[in-house]
Amino acid sequence: MAYQPLAPRMFANPAIALSGPVDYDMYASFRAQLGKAPADGLVVIELSTLGGDPEVARMMGEDVRYHSDLDPGRRFVFLGKAAIYSAGTTFMSFFVRENRYLTRGTRLMIHERKLSKQLNIDGPLTTCVATVKAALNEIEASIAIQNEGFENLVKGSTVTMDEVLERAPSNWYVEAAEAKSLGLVEGIL
Repeated sequence: MAYQPLAPRMFANPAIALSGPVDYDMYASFRAQLGKAPADGLVVIELSTLGGDPEVARMMGEDVRYHSDLDPGRRFVFLGKAAIYSAGTTFMSFFVRENRYLTRGTRLMIHERKLSKQLNIDGPLTTCVATVKAALNEIEASIAIQNEGFENLVKGSTVTMDEVLERAPSNWYVEAAEAKSLGLVEGIL
């Protein structure tokens, strides 16, 4: 579906306004506001966040995807303000590029998922192997989920997956004007 660029006045009263850590409290607020959002037309979702739980970001993103499919008369649009870090960028990746906007000076931060875990190997050898395999499976599944989000983020842009994979380990900060020039977002307000 081709979308027309939106004028700044269209963002004056977002249907959903979120700020703070991406966590289950934000998800509850998101769901409550989503339930009160217009049943058709433009639904602006405004976000400012320093990051949080990537799985909560994915849940909110899946809700946007689901409702977009369920209600084709609704246009869900992302508006990032000030800081869209980590899980916030994950959430933004669920919006098609034409429905992503940032305010001037907003920074995106793109990075790899992080894991902090101690592996305790103790017991019968077959149990030890299972413990190590379970940890490896967790890491590999998390990388696959992370890369799905990266693929969604760069779709329709000039950024390649190789570039994201090269820059993400060291926290890639992208200012709004650069995000627009790279094609990661549609516009800047």
